[in-house]
Amino acid sequence: MARLTRYVFRSTWHVNARYDDVCAVLADVTTYPLWWPEVKSVEPVGDGRYRMVARSLLPYELRFVSEEQNGGRTAGVIEARLAGDLEGFARFRVEDLGASCRMVYDQEVETHRAVLNALAPIARLPFRFNHWLMMRHGEAGLRTFMAGYGRARR
Repeated sequence: MARLTRYVFRSTWHVNARYDDVCAVLADVTTYPLWWPEVKSVEPVGDGRYRMVARSLLPYELRFVSEEQNGGRTAGVIEARLAGDLEGFARFRVEDLGASCRMVYDQEVETHRAVLNALAPIARLPFRFNHWLMMRHGEAGLRTFMAGYGRARR
């Protein structure tokens, strides 16, 4: 069953914004609910740890704790360990393209929620679509947020 409950995702985003600004926003997970519709809440619990709730199109929430790795940001890498309904890691690698940035988001997780694991043999495709949709919304939300972020800094 572990193979069915393990997921490996990769998404590539492009945002017209300054590298330092993008890294700052991605490193501050408390801003995620402001621009990423599926990130419903982020609550700091201390020592670089955050209790998070995410929900996309399908009718279930994922509850997990995200723990910053390497102080949250090292040379354009924002990485976190995840524990709870999801166990594994999520990582943004940010590349400076001058007036824009390219971000590669990698996530490798295993689900620990009983209902998701029970449905995994028949629902992997909808689960993967749910994640894809969440990532598309995240990219669009970050683009909009960064457009306002840049104007606010002027």
